[in-house]
Amino acid sequence: MTTTPNPLRDPRDKRLPRVAGPSVLVLFGVTGDLSRKKLLPAIYDLANRGLLPPGFSLVGFARREWENQDFRQLAYEAVKEHARTPFREDVWTHLAEGMHFVPGEFSDPGAFDALAMAVKELDTTRGTGGNYAFYLSIPPKFFPQVIEQLRRSGLAEHGPGSWRRVVIEKPFGHNLDSAKELNRTVHRVFPEESIFRIDHYLGKETVQNILAMRFANTMYEPIWNRSYVDHVQITMAEDIGIGGRAGYYDGIGAARDVIQNHLLQLLALTAMEEPTSFSADSVRAEKAKVLSSVRLPADLGRATARGQYAAGWQGGEKVRGYLEEEGIPLDSRTETYAAIKLEIESRRWAGVPFYLRTGKRLSRRVTEVAMVFQRAPHLPFSHTDTEELGQNALVMRVQPDEGITVRFGSKVPGTAMEIRDVNMDFAYGESFTEHSPEAYERLLLDVLIGDPPLFPRQEEVELSWEILDPIEEYWAEHGKPEQYKSGGYGPESADLLMARDGRAWRRL
Repeated sequence: MTTTPNPLRDPRDKRLPRVAGPSVLVLFGVTGDLSRKKLLPAIYDLANRGLLPPGFSLVGFARREWENQDFRQLAYEAVKEHARTPFREDVWTHLAEGMHFVPGEFSDPGAFDALAMAVKELDTTRGTGGNYAFYLSIPPKFFPQVIEQLRRSGLAEHGPGSWRRVVIEKPFGHNLDSAKELNRTVHRVFPEESIFRIDHYLGKETVQNILAMRFANTMYEPIWNRSYVDHVQITMAEDIGIGGRAGYYDGIGAARDVIQNHLLQLLALTAMEEPTSFSADSVRAEKAKVLSSVRLPADLGRATARGQYAAGWQGGEKVRGYLEEEGIPLDSRTETYAAIKLEIESRRWAGVPFYLRTGKRLSRRVTEVAMVFQRAPHLPFSHTDTEELGQNALVMRVQPDEGITVRFGSKVPGTAMEIRDVNMDFAYGESFTEHSPEAYERLLLDVLIGDPPLFPRQEEVELSWEILDPIEEYWAEHGKPEQYKSGGYGPESADLLMARDGRAWRRL
C-alpha cells in the first residue's frame, strides 16, 4: 500500500498532533442512527481540533432525493445535538463547503458512476489527491453489493501515490462461516491492509491504557500471571433495553453483539504477551496468539449462562420485558444476558479462569476488567481481624468512570487489629486536563492516516467466532434463556456459574 506522506507532521515530534492528509470520506448509510449520533459529530470534532486537512471532503450516499444543502442540514443538526466540542461557526462553514451528496440505490450502477465522478471532481476542486475512504455504515446484508459496485465503478482502484480504504462496522458475520464468506467478498476487491474493521471499543482511551499500564510500568507485569492471579472478570453491563433495535438485535443476542467482539478483544489485550513493538502487526500477532489459546470448558451447561430481561423497575420507572418490546416475537429465544467461562492454555495463564458477562437492563451501566488476585498464603492474624478482608483486585474501568481502582487490605484506625478492604483510585478526569477523544474520533482519524493497530484483522475475527460458535450451538439445542428482572444483576444461573467455582461476580 502506498501512503501519501503528511507534510504537516514530523512523526518524531510528540508535541504535534497527528493530522490527516488530503482525503475524501464517503459515508454510506448517512441517514442512519450511527451516522447522525456518532460519525458526523466525530468528523466535526476532528475538524474543530484542527486534525483534518483544509481540503477534507465528506460525501454522503443514501436513497434520498436530496441536494447538497439537504445533506448539510442533516449534518448541521447532528453536530449541534451530538458534537463533543463547542460549536464554532467558522469551523462548520469550512467543513460544510466540502460536503456533497450523491443519491442512489446500492443496486444502481449509475449512482456509483455518479459517485465516481463526484469524488474525482473533488480531487480537482479541493486537492484531495485521489485518496478515498469508504465507510459502510449499512446493514451487513448490503456489504457484498456495495463492495462489488465499488469494484465495477473503478472506485476501489488507486493510482500511484494515492490510496483506497474500506471501513466495515461490526458484526463481522454472524458465525464463522459467514465471517469467512464476508472476508472473501471484501478481499476480492481490497487487500487486507486497506480493510479497517471498526470495533469502537478499541478506540476508547481506557482500553488502550490497559497496554500502557502493563508495559510502561514495572510494578504490575511481575504479578500478571497464574502465580498471583486467581481469576479475571470482564464485564459490560448496560442499564438500557434494546430500544428501537429489535430488527437488528433479535436473532443476534448479547453474545454475538458484545462478547464475540468487545469482550474477547478486552480479553486479548489483558492476557497477551508483550509485543516486540506497538506496530499493527506486532500487537495483532500477540492478540491472535491469545485467542488461539482460548479453550472452552467441557461442560458448557455449567460454564455458560444466558437470560432475557423481564419487566421490572429501572431508575424509578416501570419498564417492559424483552418479549414485550415492539417487534419482538413472543417465542423469541434471543438472550439479552450472556456469561461464559473461558480458559487460556499458556504458561502464563494455565488454570486461571476468565469470566465474561454482558447484559441489558441491569442495575447500572459499567464496563470493566477486574484482575482478582489470590489470597495471601498465610495471614498472621486471627480470623476476626480479617473477616471483612476480601481478595486484592486491580480494576480497569472502561466506562463510564474511566480510570483504575486498586483494592487492598488496610488496618482500620483504632487500638484493635482490624483489617478491611480499601480502594485507591485513579480517575482520568482528575489527573489530566486533556479530554479523552470520543472513540469514533480516534478511529476515523486512524483510518484517514492509515494507522491500523486498533482495528482487528480477519484472523482475530475468525478466532473469536471459533470460540463463540460452539456456545451458540449448545444454546440453540437447550431451551429458552432464563428470565431475570430488569434493574437487577442478571439471571440466577450466572451466579451459579461462579458459585460452582467458589467465586462471585463483582457487584455492579
